[in-house]
Amino acid sequence: MKEKPTFGVIGGGSWATAIVKMLCENLDQVGWYMRSVYAIEHLKREQHNPSYLSAVEFDPNQLLLSNEINEIINYADIIVFAVPSAFIGGELKNMTASLEGKIIFSAIKGIMPESGKLVGAHFHDIYNIPFENIGVISGPCHAEEVALERLSYLTIACANNEIAQTVADHVSCHYIKCTTSDDIIGIEYAATLKNIYAIAAGIAHGLGYGDNFQSVLMSNAIREIKRYVKRAHKMKRDINGSAYLGDLLVTGYSVFSRNRMFGNMIGKGYTVKSAQMEMSMVAEGYYAAKSALDLNNTRDKKARIPIIEAVHSILYKGKEPKKVFKKLADRLD
Repeated sequence: MKEKPTFGVIGGGSWATAIVKMLCENLDQVGWYMRSVYAIEHLKREQHNPSYLSAVEFDPNQLLLSNEINEIINYADIIVFAVPSAFIGGELKNMTASLEGKIIFSAIKGIMPESGKLVGAHFHDIYNIPFENIGVISGPCHAEEVALERLSYLTIACANNEIAQTVADHVSCHYIKCTTSDDIIGIEYAATLKNIYAIAAGIAHGLGYGDNFQSVLMSNAIREIKRYVKRAHKMKRDINGSAYLGDLLVTGYSVFSRNRMFGNMIGKGYTVKSAQMEMSMVAEGYYAAKSALDLNNTRDKKARIPIIEAVHSILYKGKEPKKVFKKLADRLD
């Protein structure tokens, strides 16, 4: 591990912008791949991302900006992918640079739709990245609050603790506190599943359910995560930790949660397509609902996941939210 590794961030959205902001607190230069040439030129000229977290000002001299993904791959020792899971496959198709010897961190809270695998497993299986060189950045941390420099917490997960600590050291600052973990699979699943439960919380709100029901929904959701993750990867973990329960709560309740917003629109009567068209950001939970259910159905011993099943039936089978949630309410405790 280099004493001063170089970092590259892949993605032009709000979470990618927030991660670049964190890294710029500690590094002289950060590589940043953005697909949009317009966004890059705007950033160089106006010193902020035109489409996401526009209040965050950057020093262009601190950034290596490129719309060529291979330039950033070649530049960086540690590469942070922060592209929505539904679109990362398209970005990777343009990649010809070698990932050999690179350290890959996923800030993607979703499952690869092409393979049905977690992002880390996808990079291991397709690109032969050793598991000890793969990590996850997660936690109850909205990009919008990073932009406002409100105190936030992240969990950096990697099998190699030295690498985890290195990444933690480079994103930590006066408004970001980091802990490390070796539960890569559990944290990556929790980060994916909580978006589905945030959609459920939004649907409930759109239908007119109150705080009392929401608390029961979230209580059942964390137990559902525990059952699902235990089936996927059994190990000792504290499901009440900030990377699990904390991330679930902030995504389920926050006004910044795009998944809750998406669910709220569905509960109020929007079709899935119309809700997606009206939102300027991707609701990862939409894609996760299908992938998570499909993956659970392939297991010999399935986890009991009534909330995921309910959300899936609304989003993919066109079931009426009011009827689905009336039945779901009888299954919660």
